[in-house]
Amino acid sequence: MTVLNLAAQTPFRTKDGSEIRSILDRTNAPVEKQSLAEAVVQAGSSTQRHYHLLSEEFYFIIEGRGQMEIDGEAREVGPGDAILIPPRAWHTITASEPLRILCCCAPPYAHEDTYFE
Repeated sequence: MTVLNLAAQTPFRTKDGSEIRSILDRTNAPVEKQSLAEAVVQAGSSTQRHYHLLSEEFYFIIEGRGQMEIDGEAREVGPGDAILIPPRAWHTITASEPLRILCCCAPPYAHEDTYFE
């Protein structure tokens, strides 16, 4: 059985500029097909617009508000919103309030699968 606590995970910065704490991924558990992390985006900032060639992502907004943009379509998002980001979809999120987001990637998140313009 693998049980890891969020507070025990060390934050790091992803290639898109968000601060992440991996909850379960290849680096800390016997994970093969997905990853789960908490992302924090500070008010007034945004992730760098990017896409993932392989990973499908889910964002689940825990706290805060912002604007999610996927392939040119923008929408206001807030607590309780779940967002599907398909592979190869350009995306960014801009925080109007500090955002806490659960991010699930399948296959697991990898820096090498993050692409920019």
